Amino acid sequence: MTAIAVQAQRLLAQRRPRRPFLESFIRALIIVCTALALVLSSVSICDGHWLLDGDRLFGLWHFCTSSNQTGTHCLRDLSQAHVPGLAVGMVLARSVGALAVVAAILGLELLIVSQVCEDLHSRRKWAMGSVVLLISFILSSGGLLSFVILLWNHVTLTGFTLMFWCEFTASFLFFLNAISGLHLSSITHPWGQPRKF
Repeated sequence: MTAIAVQAQRLLAQRRPRRPFLESFIRALIIVCTALALVLSSVSICDGHWLLDGDRLFGLWHFCTSSNQTGTHCLRDLSQAHVPGLAVGMVLARSVGALAVVAAILGLELLIVSQVCEDLHSRRKWAMGSVVLLISFILSSGGLLSFVILLWNHVTLTGFTLMFWCEFTASFLFFLNAISGLHLSSITHPWGQPRKF
């Protein structure tokens, strides 16, 4: 009987105290915003039409031209766009963009698991999820930047499509959520603070 009581006391001792409402609300908000950024980025990468230049539409996957006689004609062979290095560069841009989405999924999963399964390692999982989101931001920004550099001669501010701005917004949200998550983690559990095992 005493062994069971001792075990129960140990379990209660390992239990974390309830989080303040504001901290729980901020964590939930970070998770929701990360999920939103993930949806925006996924849709933007899958659609891939990011830049309109006159009658030409440049994308991650296709190059399209439109005219009154033939309508819209899209080609998967990006070398037909007659832009030096576009075919090879777009492979890099879409690969980095897709990796950013995969990293964001992993980061979001770590954030959710850290909140659903509260244990001694939940704060570490939250910090790891925030770091993975930061990596996702770096990859997403790399994809955006490589796209803009490849098509620099065709870039105008009004030429960017809604899908490009979705990816830009998603990249910004990845950064904002990652920094907020790391900051929240450092406030609630300072790095220099000794830990009890």
